[in-house]
Amino acid sequence: MPDQMAIREVAFGKITGVFKRHGAVSIDTPVFELSRETLMGKYGEDSKLIYDLADQGGEILSLRYDLTVPFARFVALHGVGNIKRYHIAKVYRRDQPQMARGRFREFFQCDFDIAGSYPSMVPDAEVLKVLVEILDDLQLGEYEIKLNHRLLLDSMLDIAGVPPQKFRPICSAIDKLDKEPWEVVRAEMVEEKGLPGHVADRIGEFVVLRGQPLELLEKLTEAAHPLAQHPDSAVALEELRTMFGFLQSMGALGPIVFDLSLARGLDYYTGVIYEAVLKGGNVGSIAAGGRYDKLVGMFSGKDVPAVGVSIGIERVFAIMEAQLRLQAEQQAGGTIRETETEALVASIGGGMQPRRMRICSELWASGIKAEFGYKANPKMPDQLGYALKQGIPYMVLFGESEVEAGVVKIKDLDAGTEEVVAEVGRGLDGSPSDAARASMAVFDLLGGTAGNCWTASWLLHSHYHHHCCPLCLQGQLVARMQELVKTKAGRRVVYQQKEEAASS
Repeated sequence: MPDQMAIREVAFGKITGVFKRHGAVSIDTPVFELSRETLMGKYGEDSKLIYDLADQGGEILSLRYDLTVPFARFVALHGVGNIKRYHIAKVYRRDQPQMARGRFREFFQCDFDIAGSYPSMVPDAEVLKVLVEILDDLQLGEYEIKLNHRLLLDSMLDIAGVPPQKFRPICSAIDKLDKEPWEVVRAEMVEEKGLPGHVADRIGEFVVLRGQPLELLEKLTEAAHPLAQHPDSAVALEELRTMFGFLQSMGALGPIVFDLSLARGLDYYTGVIYEAVLKGGNVGSIAAGGRYDKLVGMFSGKDVPAVGVSIGIERVFAIMEAQLRLQAEQQAGGTIRETETEALVASIGGGMQPRRMRICSELWASGIKAEFGYKANPKMPDQLGYALKQGIPYMVLFGESEVEAGVVKIKDLDAGTEEVVAEVGRGLDGSPSDAARASMAVFDLLGGTAGNCWTASWLLHSHYHHHCCPLCLQGQLVARMQELVKTKAGRRVVYQQKEEAASS
């Protein structure tokens, strides 16, 4: 629907703005991929959600499951060195749609990734900073970013006694803890994946640990703690210490929660992993990502370190729409705007359409979003009703008397006020009005300099009953509209005005 698309444009604009603010470049990748060469073996148990298709020759193709694996193939194929990229595009999953939770078979993802060789944890910190900025800018509500490290997970499983060949299946079970209680996850580990009960219980002692990053880090790095003694987790904890310091320096540590239950089921993650959720929300994660240092090497044979984040934009859309509709309900007659039109050029009387079109063109040329109406002789109630329905904040209005005087009225439909400003000094047929001709003639006689501008206007004031300054006349409407529209910038909810107030 148009109003929903308007919300999408707002979200895309804010997200893209953050990406560009951090110096990212944009790329595109194919929607279709050769499934066995590109997608298979990258997603673990989620591989069953990949859409497989066959072309006329019987070759198996797949619709892209995400934007990360195609990006890795892009880096490998083009021999890209260091790159900071963003990509906004549709992906496809053979999943069971759940409209209320923002889960669809076709949906947009907004990805930001940094690939290449950089100092340790610097890209990871910036990617998380990007995520924090986006969630702050979108104003979706209070959120937290759960964070863990893949080496910590593997070390936990090793300490608990899980065989290495079962690490990934058990991680997939742990990944369900955000949706299922521990008892259900434990049952899956024991009954479906064949894990001894005491091993599952040992895992349970780790996955309950969560808290403020620096505080939990200090606890886990105590000499007696098992994770501090394991060589792999010791490396992970030092990486996290470095990254937490970077995040603190950038003012982005606040929403981070160090959570050992976060697993992320995708097979390609190798380091830090994270997932953003709304507190008190029931829409699942709204963003997720992590480090994947081995993924590019699956295509080229040469590993390229990489880290990124993906915004689940469909869930973001759903949240934004719900917030705006609630806001509209709280304001009698409120609605979500379908357009961004800032001014409706309207007229009273016949034969005014060419003038409406010309004025509208001048507004367009100055960057003002405007409409003029297609009817040759529209009725005033129809024009006003359209402006109110569409939430257009201003109306530029004129009739025969305004045309002859070289002025227009600017009506503020929110406040129910109006003001008169000079237009461009033209008559009904678009040619210069008598006042404009006389003003220009006197102006020329006085020497045609800016210093004589107001002199010409003053000499003619007594005859035409208004100032007709030949230099300032041109563009007064445009200049005033440019000032006014700034006060309405970015509004998406319309507060429907009563017609009697707007027409006063």
